[in-house]
Amino acid sequence: MNKLILSLLGILLLTSCAKRNLAYLSDLEATGYAEEVSNVIEPEIQPDDLLSISVTSLSPEGNMLFNRGEVIPAGATANYGAQSSYLHTNSNLYREGYLVDPEGFIDFPVLGRVHIAGLTKAEAKEMLKQKLEKVLINPIINIRYLNYTVTVVGEVNRPGTFTIPSERINIIEALGLAGDMTAYGKRENVLIMREEEGVRKATRLNLNSKEVLSSPYFYLQPKDVVYVEPHRMKKAQVSTDTRWIAIAGSALSVLILAISRF
Repeated sequence: MNKLILSLLGILLLTSCAKRNLAYLSDLEATGYAEEVSNVIEPEIQPDDLLSISVTSLSPEGNMLFNRGEVIPAGATANYGAQSSYLHTNSNLYREGYLVDPEGFIDFPVLGRVHIAGLTKAEAKEMLKQKLEKVLINPIINIRYLNYTVTVVGEVNRPGTFTIPSERINIIEALGLAGDMTAYGKRENVLIMREEEGVRKATRLNLNSKEVLSSPYFYLQPKDVVYVEPHRMKKAQVSTDTRWIAIAGSALSVLILAISRF
């Protein structure tokens, strides 16, 4: 009986004291790493995207006409659906942009309703340029996202939704914005949730492995959600029953050690 108790206690102690790998990309060789970047995917414009579209040409009057855009009060909550959470701010400033409607259209001056969803920024620029060449001389189009955001939640120090002005961010940089993972974050099982063309997708990344560098999910897309799952040790901490079991196990181990000595 004593041998059985000692065996069970040994398993319990080994399990509780198991070492965790808290390092990112821990299998990278010390001598260095080099690989051509090929997994950067330019995002496609989606419904509810808010776009800044500027037009420059040799016509000052045309420039004024096409650069008005749609004026949306910052913090607006009515008639803008999912955009309200992204536009929340304490200031009274206004943001100008073209809101892509649920059908994928924007209302553009002179051109009217233009279907833009499903195109990359480069494709959208070329499409608008071809249409505007009929009314403007040498138009130059520039498009930027006004709501390029990623959300990081779970076992991080500063969870939240972050606006990305550079329109390019990878998973490591996103975790940096969120203050990095806590010690309880499962680096080997980070969940990425993404919506593409009306389809919700999810995958898990192992940030301990260098293989994550070549994953199509290493570079995040607009509105991606990153969830860092807590390790079972964190779950044990918030469970009263498990905490008392751990205390009882420790007390029992001390008692058994004392008995075995005498």
